[in-house]
Amino acid sequence: MILTDKQILDEIERCTIIIEPFDRKYLGSNSYDVHLGKHLAIYKDDLLDCKTHNQVDYIDIPDEGMILLPSRLYLGVTLEYTETHKHVPFLEGKSSIGRLGIDIHATAGKGDIGFSNYWTLEISVKQPVRVYHGMPIGQLIYFETSGDVLMPYNKKASAKYTQRNEKPMESMMWKNFK
Repeated sequence: MILTDKQILDEIERCTIIIEPFDRKYLGSNSYDVHLGKHLAIYKDDLLDCKTHNQVDYIDIPDEGMILLPSRLYLGVTLEYTETHKHVPFLEGKSSIGRLGIDIHATAGKGDIGFSNYWTLEISVKQPVRVYHGMPIGQLIYFETSGDVLMPYNKKASAKYTQRNEKPMESMMWKNFK
């Protein structure tokens, strides 16, 4: 089941859900709106290799915005840092963003219990579009679970995205081949 606004507030009070910064005006009936952070990353090479640590260049989105192009993959980041200790968080794009042809994730919309970080966004666009840091970009939805978790994500030795970082994180797939 999906948590309602009242349940999200109750879980924030219990510290099982943490959202920083939190502003109640971004709380929907059953979701919380997240915003595009200032930093984007673009891979340095056009050819990416799953067995290689592909390097990125970081770009700060200027106040006047930045035009994204369909020929690139952009890694963005949420302005909000989140922790989820009891529920499964899902990140979905806002419908207004989708109607501009912006996709914020290709495959990584689900978090794990124990996820504690900023969300990296896999941004692609259908046509050129100008984006701005701080703009609403997605919404978090929280699902209840059944049963106890043996090993939360932030405690797993194999977890690749646990280092708190307000910049987008490039793929760490190469660690699977070590």
